[in-house]
Amino acid sequence: MRSISKSTQIYLAGPLFTQGEKDFNVRLFEFLIDRGYAVFLPQQECAGLEDENIYKTCLAGLRSAAIVVAILDGADADSGTCWECGYAASQGIPIVAVRTDFRISGDTGGFNAMLFYSAAKIVSGTDGLFDRIVDAIEEIPT
Repeated sequence: MRSISKSTQIYLAGPLFTQGEKDFNVRLFEFLIDRGYAVFLPQQECAGLEDENIYKTCLAGLRSAAIVVAILDGADADSGTCWECGYAASQGIPIVAVRTDFRISGDTGGFNAMLFYSAAKIVSGTDGLFDRIVDAIEEIPT
């Protein structure tokens, strides 16, 4: 099994409505960038855009991605993130599903079954989280 190329575009999908969500996304983005990965961060790429331009920009980011890292916290995962995962799954783009939320909801230990079974890798919990996300990325064959 070959590991993913560092030049491969990673699309970082996740909720971005609270300051905590935005800060988490930026910390993960910076962690991945510091390790040499190319990362599309929607909250950064869509800053100042509205409506259809947000959709078009994110769709272009997904189309150029070789992998999606999806943050799926909450009682019900963010609807935009779910759409991004559905698109990725339909295009054969592998998904690393990440859940740090300890609340149990959904069908499979906190995950909606559709999101769980469409993921190439699952990362849950918080211990060593960012390193485990990188490990999951590296385990996906290219």
